[in-house]
Amino acid sequence: MKKIQLIILFLISSAVLLNAQNKVYIAYIDGEIDLGLAPYISRVVSDAEKDNAEAIIFKINTFGGRVDAATQIKDAIIGTDILTIAFINNRAISAGALIALSCKKIVMVPGSSIGAATVVDQSGEKVGEKYQSYMRSEMRSTAEKNGRRVDIAEGMVDERIVVEGIDDSTKLITLTSEEALEYGIADTVLQHIDDVYALFNLQDAERIDQKSNWAEDVVRFLNNGIVSSILIMVGIFGLMAEIKSPGWGLPGTAAIISLALFFGSSYILQLASIIEILMFVAGLALLLLEIFVIPGFGVAGISGIILIIASIFLSMLGADPFLDFDAVSMAIIKLTVGFLAAIILIFLLARFLPKSNFFKKFILSEEEKATEGYTSRTNLSELLGVEGVAVTTLRPAGTAEINGKRIDVVTDSEYIEHGKPIIVTAVEGMRIVVREKN
Repeated sequence: MKKIQLIILFLISSAVLLNAQNKVYIAYIDGEIDLGLAPYISRVVSDAEKDNAEAIIFKINTFGGRVDAATQIKDAIIGTDILTIAFINNRAISAGALIALSCKKIVMVPGSSIGAATVVDQSGEKVGEKYQSYMRSEMRSTAEKNGRRVDIAEGMVDERIVVEGIDDSTKLITLTSEEALEYGIADTVLQHIDDVYALFNLQDAERIDQKSNWAEDVVRFLNNGIVSSILIMVGIFGLMAEIKSPGWGLPGTAAIISLALFFGSSYILQLASIIEILMFVAGLALLLLEIFVIPGFGVAGISGIILIIASIFLSMLGADPFLDFDAVSMAIIKLTVGFLAAIILIFLLARFLPKSNFFKKFILSEEEKATEGYTSRTNLSELLGVEGVAVTTLRPAGTAEINGKRIDVVTDSEYIEHGKPIIVTAVEGMRIVVREKN
């Protein structure tokens, strides 16, 4: 009986082992590194952990990009216990070098390169020591974590660091694949991705190719500088147009949708926090209160506009570790451009839209004149000079009987008691002016 039980247990264990095939996830880091890439890499790492994957291979080919985005990606990679492999099939420059160093293993193809991680501004000029110090510490701690040479990692950021045999104190360190292997930055040099599977005993593993999904692509698209600027412009234009027009209409709805997309994508990418979103909601609530409840335009409306503008401004800055005067200036410029574009758009629409054929379809363009027989009321001009009697006391408005009909009349500022004779002195549309007949 015991032998039968052992055989059954063995068969069950064998079936479980056969079904539990190893899995390897493949992710892509190519093109510019921006904040839209970070959620994608975080999702890949999370999915691989839930799936008990054997390894994650990151195919890297990038000239770099935003350091804050690279830092988020580095944190996601370095925080997992799964075997992470950087496969540099062309280059890992600047922020790409930091991401490659965060992987437990680095594999480079012949002719590829890694390095040149100094921090530059939008014009490509090297920024101050404060920022270089931050980047040096990131590169140093990441290299130290995975047992790589710290001096070379720092030399990729700071040309003053001398590494014997590589460079002097005037050049940043950028290594070829052979140099990276020689100095311990790369673990091996291989020609093809299949060689990577064989080296790490993953040739029989199930390969799960992970690419960004539609939601991540949408967020990345909305975070594009041009697209986010257009969203801000539409939001400002819609709010300004809504303030100038009674009630609530299409401009206000478009503004809310645009700003919701702006703040939603910024929140996902960790640019906007819950504080900025609450500021925007509070500002919008005050603005709606001013439009629908409080007559005129005063403290509530002005406060709402200030809160909305402040929330947009702070969301453009985000939690950038390199926040400086240039970053603040750029945010101010973007906001100013959004305002100017909105004002120009309102001016152009006000001037040219009423003349367009599209707009004329929604309005009555022909005037229906009274001289041509069109009228919306009875012609009372024949009452001029006709006499009558004040039915009520005229103070100065009241009712009089003229030609046997009760008609609403008004005196020219004088007081007429009821029962007094009156005479019509003027007819102004529906306004009948009378005076007491002496």
